[in-house]
Amino acid sequence: MVRAAVLPAVGSPLEIADIDLPEPGPGQVRVRLAAAGVCHSDLSLTNGTMRVPVPAVLGHEGAGTVVSVGEGVTHVAPGDGVVLNWAPSCGNCHACGLGEVWLCANALAGAADIHAKRASDGSDLHPGLNVAAFAEETVVAANCVLPVPDGVPLTDAALLGCAVLTGYGAVHHSARVREGETVAVYGVGGVGLATLQAARIAGASKIVAVDVSPEKEALARAAGATDYVVASENTAREIRGLTGKQGVDVAVECVGRAVTIRTAWESTRRGGRTTVVGIGGKDQQVTFNALEIFHWGRTLSGCVYGNCDPAQDLPVLAEHIRAGRLDLSTLVTERIALDGIPAAFDNMVAGKGGRALVVF
Repeated sequence: MVRAAVLPAVGSPLEIADIDLPEPGPGQVRVRLAAAGVCHSDLSLTNGTMRVPVPAVLGHEGAGTVVSVGEGVTHVAPGDGVVLNWAPSCGNCHACGLGEVWLCANALAGAADIHAKRASDGSDLHPGLNVAAFAEETVVAANCVLPVPDGVPLTDAALLGCAVLTGYGAVHHSARVREGETVAVYGVGGVGLATLQAARIAGASKIVAVDVSPEKEALARAAGATDYVVASENTAREIRGLTGKQGVDVAVECVGRAVTIRTAWESTRRGGRTTVVGIGGKDQQVTFNALEIFHWGRTLSGCVYGNCDPAQDLPVLAEHIRAGRLDLSTLVTERIALDGIPAAFDNMVAGKGGRALVVF
């Protein structure tokens, strides 16, 4: 049996329960988790903002050691360290054919599979966002694991599975920040902290962090922020004041709220780029009038999983880590056990801290 964090139903609290996990079948890999990050997307599954079949074992940002492999698996072997890839590309759909693997139409097809059974009553459990990382061990499809790059500690590698790929990709793939440009990052959680570091790596001349919490300023500056703004109705005006009344070249929104998206847009200079990383609900309606779209000439774009191809981007991130340009430790503000996940969710709702990391 394996201990896991189970979501019984949308709107219900997580339960720490024993599950019966099968041995890997053909094309599957069993992984013993070393660590799993507590991401806002997991919270979005509990409240229904994102929908997957339930009951489910949550968790999608993780890394661990291969325990066993099923028939046909050759790219990893027992004892290998691996990063979980919660959105594997199928290679066959229209988006994959275009090389836009982050938009794969079948990336979450595995979420409907039966992953395990609850030990207490034998009821079926689904794998959340494909990989069910909130568990001591998990069984995943072979394309959901990638070898941990050399020189990256296994526990730290968990963060590469979502927060770091998303933040790095938002800067380098979606917004395409150029050296010397100015950047504003809205939301100083795990993804926001990774985005700040990515902006610094890109050579941004001014990096403004924005958050509702004054207490996060030290975290933001450690990650690369040159300026810090406590969110208010005057945020866009403050950011324009920091940039010669022009606005930033790039704003990256990591919150997923209509008011924050609108403010990020308003804080971007004429002709600038606004990238939305945060996942908001259908009720979060953002409005623009036709004249301002013409006048400001800004680009507003969504960003899924950092517009990354994990197989291509993980080696790049590993090189930044080995060179000391990317410090994963600055993202983690709390290391917890499996039963600490509900409290970590509460902290996210309250806007406290960066990334909580479950360490097994």
